[in-house]
Amino acid sequence: MAKKRKSRGRGKGGKGRSDAVQCYNCGALIPRDKAIKVEKPVSLVDPMLAKELKKAGTFIPKTVTTRYLCVSCAVHFGIVKVRAREERKLPPTQGGGF
Repeated sequence: MAKKRKSRGRGKGGKGRSDAVQCYNCGALIPRDKAIKVEKPVSLVDPMLAKELKKAGTFIPKTVTTRYLCVSCAVHFGIVKVRAREERKLPPTQGGGF
């Protein structure tokens, strides 16, 4: 069978089986090393209130939320792009990254 990617779409190396996580969008169970991890800072304060507090010089803390997406949902949301055949086999250090 043809090998589409050098890593076979995973980042585990030779570690064996990895934990499963649920996709934030569709709920599919996918291996943690195959899932696309999206970290986004989120403010706990309402945006209108935050704007007023910023004018007053207040520091508004943000928490980082972590979401895991399956490959198809990540492509749908535009987080990961579809790459050319030659680029797919390259590791991220050689220009084949996301």
